[in-house]
Amino acid sequence: MTKRSLLAGLTVRGALRVPEITVYFWVIKALSTAMGEATSDFLVHRLNPELAVGLGFIGFSTALLLQFSMRRYLAWTYWFGVVMVGVFGTMAADVLHVRFGVPYIESSILYGAVLLAVFVGWHKTEKTLSIHTVDTPRREMFYWASVVATFAMGTALGDLTAVTVHLGYLDSGFLFAGLILIPAIGYRWFQWNAVFSFWFAYVATRPLGASFADWMGKPKIVGGLGWGDGNVALALTVVIFCLVAFLAVTRADVQRAKHAPRADARARAAAAEPSSDRAD
Repeated sequence: MTKRSLLAGLTVRGALRVPEITVYFWVIKALSTAMGEATSDFLVHRLNPELAVGLGFIGFSTALLLQFSMRRYLAWTYWFGVVMVGVFGTMAADVLHVRFGVPYIESSILYGAVLLAVFVGWHKTEKTLSIHTVDTPRREMFYWASVVATFAMGTALGDLTAVTVHLGYLDSGFLFAGLILIPAIGYRWFQWNAVFSFWFAYVATRPLGASFADWMGKPKIVGGLGWGDGNVALALTVVIFCLVAFLAVTRADVQRAKHAPRADARARAAAAEPSSDRAD
């Protein structure tokens, strides 16, 4: 395969690869962030931290490889990807603070800058940040890069408010629950841009879920309920599995034709056409 045909293949348009934004999306997204936080904390404290991070990376890589191998949105592979981003993203964010001593305020700013860079690159390349246009491999790459950055940034923000600002886990949860209402109100009653509102809410769900997961799992001496990270992770996994199974059967979150652009026939032809260029 030549370089030209490979690059053309990244822009071939096909079926949409992400779900419709419904109440199921937001519920599972919040649950997956909580599950990722609890699972990460459980593994890091039960296993050697380096081993835990290595296992998280393997799970994360496997999930994305499965997702990119699909030709269209499938609930199982998509949400497996989100869950593993939640687990590994939490570990990656915590490494900066625990292993390298980077303050949460600095890591929050760093991951915010990374997210901004991804958004700028995505918009400059594709002229939109809408998930209703994620129908090519290149657009999906930008999408998952954004998801990873939002998880890392959200993790740092949640720890910043709970630990550095001393709000505690429960109050941090309520804080982000209030923040997530801002884009909902802005979009519903003040005609805010739909793409901006979506990503605003998407970032806020990470610290929202993580704060409540920490509140349930952490010991009472540090402001938690003391249920244990492992128990919280297991319970959330069961709930997520049931919801994803429901979506896989009913296909209630599959984006319909009104959002799906037609396949670009000329791009497909260009990708399939043999090239006389020398393969690199």
